[in-house]
Amino acid sequence: MRLLTVAAMRRVDAAAIDGGVPGLTLMEAAGAAVATRARARLPAGGRVVVLCGPGNNGGDGFVAARLLAEAGYAVDLLCLGAVSALTGDAALAAEAWTGPVRAAEGGALPSCDLVIDALFGAGLSRDLDGAARALVETVNRAGVPVLAVDVPSGVDGDTGAVRGAAIRAVETVTFVTFKPGHLLQPGRSLCGQLSLADIGTGLAALEAGLAACAPLDRNGPALWGRDFPHLTGASHKYTRGHALVLSGPATKTGAARLAARGALRVGAGLVTVASPVAALAENAAHLTAIMLRPCESADDLDDLLTDERLNVILAGPGLGTGEPTRERVAVAAAAGRGLVLDADALTSFAGKAPLLAAHLADGDARAVLTPHAGEFARLFDGTDAVVEGADKVARARAAAALTGAVVVFKGADTVIAAPDGRAAINDHGSPYLGTAGSGDVLGGLIAGLLAQGMEPFAAAAAGVWLHGDAGLRHGPGLIAEDIPELMPAVLRDLVASTGG
Repeated sequence: MRLLTVAAMRRVDAAAIDGGVPGLTLMEAAGAAVATRARARLPAGGRVVVLCGPGNNGGDGFVAARLLAEAGYAVDLLCLGAVSALTGDAALAAEAWTGPVRAAEGGALPSCDLVIDALFGAGLSRDLDGAARALVETVNRAGVPVLAVDVPSGVDGDTGAVRGAAIRAVETVTFVTFKPGHLLQPGRSLCGQLSLADIGTGLAALEAGLAACAPLDRNGPALWGRDFPHLTGASHKYTRGHALVLSGPATKTGAARLAARGALRVGAGLVTVASPVAALAENAAHLTAIMLRPCESADDLDDLLTDERLNVILAGPGLGTGEPTRERVAVAAAAGRGLVLDADALTSFAGKAPLLAAHLADGDARAVLTPHAGEFARLFDGTDAVVEGADKVARARAAAALTGAVVVFKGADTVIAAPDGRAAINDHGSPYLGTAGSGDVLGGLIAGLLAQGMEPFAAAAAGVWLHGDAGLRHGPGLIAEDIPELMPAVLRDLVASTGG
C-alpha cells in the first residue's frame, strides 16, 4: 500500500474538489466512517464524548456526533475554541449539529464509554501547549477508550513524532490511505488499531497525491510478491543460488550459523560458512546441510570467490571489528556479487561511510546494509543521514543515497530504503523479535532471497516481512533459533496467498 505525506494528502483533497466532489461531501463521508467505527465500540445507547478542534478534523467530529446522536447514542460535544471561529466546511458541519456545545477544557471529562478525538489532524505544525495540551493530558488520564480521527491529536502525520503531548488511542480511523506517521514510532503505538476508510476522493485524485511525493509503501507482499522466488519443475539447488556466510572466531560462531540457517530455510539452494581454521571444529559440530570452508583472511576470501557459483556474501555477524573485517568487506564488494552487511561489518566502518560507499561502488555490488539504531549512528556519523530532527525515512533514504546500497534501518518501525528513493515502512512484526541473534537471522533471510535472484530492495523488504511474520506466529518465548524453523509455515502461507 502506497503511503502519502500530509502535503500529498492535501493534494488528494484538492484534486477531488477540483474534480467536482464538494468538500462537505468528503467531510460527511469521513464523519460517517468515524461514526461507524464508534458504533462498533459502543454499547447500545452508550455515551460518547466528541472532542472537536478548530479545523477540518473538528468538522469530521461534528458530523460523527450528529450521526451518533441520530442513531440513539448519548453525545457530549466539546469544542476547543469558539464554534463561531470555524470556517468553510467545518463551519457547515457545525451548523448541522443541533445539540449543545461545551467548551473543551483541561478539567475532568464527562462520564462516557468512548472518546472521539477530532481535535487535530495529521498536519499539526507546532507542539501542543496551553489548553490543547491540558485537554490531551486529561483524556490520557481518564483511561477511557479513545477513537482518533486521522491521527491521535499531537502525532505528526509525516514522522510519527509527538508534538509536545499526544492522545493514546485504541483505534485510529484515517482516510484514503495511511500516512508515514501511522507506521513510524511512536505514532504507531499511539494509533492503536488502524482503520482505513474510502471517502470518495476517486482514483484520479489519489494519483495526483502519489505524484506529489517520493514512493513510500507499507511493506507487504503487494510490494514484492511478484518478484518472490517460485519453484518450477526445472528448479534444483544450483538454480536457487549459493550463499556464503563469513564466520568469526571460535567463541563467536553462533551468529554466522544463525544467519546461514536463515538463508537455507528461506530457500537458498546451497549455503556455506567460511570459517577461521580454529573455529572449524566448533562450526562443524553444529552444521549438517550447511557446508563449511576454511577462510582466515581477505586473501582466502578472494580465493573462495573464484567460484562464481557463490553469488551472495553475508558478512558481519560475530565476525569481529577492525581492519581485517574492512579488508574482507572490500574483497566481497569488489567481487560484484550480492552482499549483505550487518553487525561487525558495519561497526568496522564507524565514521567511514564514504569509504564503505567507495568499496561498494568499485565492485558494483548488489548490497544491503542492515543496521539497528546504534550501528546506524556509528556508521553514518558526520553525514546527512544523522542530521538532527530528520525523520527515520529521511535518514534511511540519505544513507541509501550515500552508500549506493539498500538500507534496512531496523527497529519496531523498520524502514527499507533504496538509493533511487524508494522506501517502505514495516509494521508487520512483534516485539518478541527483540532477542539476541534475531537480526543475524534477518541478514540470512535477505541473503537467501538475494541468492535466489531477487533484486536488493525487494529481497530486503521481503526478508523483513518474513522475519516479522515469524515473530507474530511464535509470540512469547521466541528465541532466534526459532525463526528459521518457522519459515516453512510462513512460506507455505505466503505462496498460497500469492498463487505461487
